[in-house]
Amino acid sequence: MQIETSRLRLRRFLPCDITDFAAYRSDREIARYQNWDFPLSLASARRLVGEYSRRDPTRPGWFPYAVELKHEERLIGDVAVHRNPGGLEAEVGFSIARDQQGRGYASEAVLGVLGELFTQGLRTATAECDVRNTRSARLLEHLGFTYVRQHSVFVRGKQERTELSQFTLPAERWETLAQQ
Repeated sequence: MQIETSRLRLRRFLPCDITDFAAYRSDREIARYQNWDFPLSLASARRLVGEYSRRDPTRPGWFPYAVELKHEERLIGDVAVHRNPGGLEAEVGFSIARDQQGRGYASEAVLGVLGELFTQGLRTATAECDVRNTRSARLLEHLGFTYVRQHSVFVRGKQERTELSQFTLPAERWETLAQQ
């Protein structure tokens, strides 16, 4: 279940992650494009970390990988995967602490997870981001995702309608990119 990249370890959430998890989830700049409660209290972070640590990454539904910076052995973000029944399609999402952004960690983490998913038989990866989140959209396109469409959703936690950009990455494109 653990995925290693050159600088990162993608693994289950652990109790030692609670403080760092609450910190980046409570950062207004990180939360502004996400669909989660803000700010995240330590009690809520403790509950979520406990819940996340019990999830099965091979089953349908959301599984969040903790993104750990190896040389510091510290949580810097997460990559969440929502597997559809049958395992042929999955949605990915990511969040990296603001002080760790701009160093390629999000790309490295998402590539690590995608490599694992496509090796396991995934046929299509999808991702969505708020249309205002141009950095995430550029990152997805850099990773090989293709913009598909824009659609509107109601975000309960923020009590607002939000426009999302949807992206897709089929296995055939992934294989072509991996060979380059």
